[in-house]
Amino acid sequence: MNHGSLSDTGRPAGFWLRFAAAVIDLVVLAVPFAVFVSFLSVGMRISKDFLDLRPGMPPSEVLMRFGPRFLYISLGFFIVLSWAYFAGLESSSWRATLGKRVLGLYVADSHGRRVTFARASGRFLGGRFLAHVPPFGFYYFLIDCVCAGFTPRKRALHDLLAGCLVLRQPTTGCLTPIE
Repeated sequence: MNHGSLSDTGRPAGFWLRFAAAVIDLVVLAVPFAVFVSFLSVGMRISKDFLDLRPGMPPSEVLMRFGPRFLYISLGFFIVLSWAYFAGLESSSWRATLGKRVLGLYVADSHGRRVTFARASGRFLGGRFLAHVPPFGFYYFLIDCVCAGFTPRKRALHDLLAGCLVLRQPTTGCLTPIE
């Protein structure tokens, strides 16, 4: 399929489809993250503290139990894992993460073409990475969601920064190759 112009590509994906894809992607990323955190807690000899966690425990108590080193290593792993997952899959021949692929969405440049790994990395850095920077991240995330819901081409702020679009696949089916 030729993706030379927007006229022969899918329609922009709206907020709710993108949100559903993000939930699927979060579940996919949670599995290797949980395995990593489990091994890290055993390696740092804090696995008992891990088992003593309770719902509603204040963040200050969690930080006291695990220490900043454990949390920074875990956050660093999650950021690198997320970057490899999003940038790698969105620049691959799939042009989509697992969540996007299941819902028939894909990432393209502003002309409808496949994005490079560098552009997909810029999209990640301009979106998911910035959403993790406290306290700025929460506000950035809200603005990003509003943009995805209300801009004419349904572009989130990180799409605008990276020159990308998230499009609905034409009626070829959600799991067929795009290229």
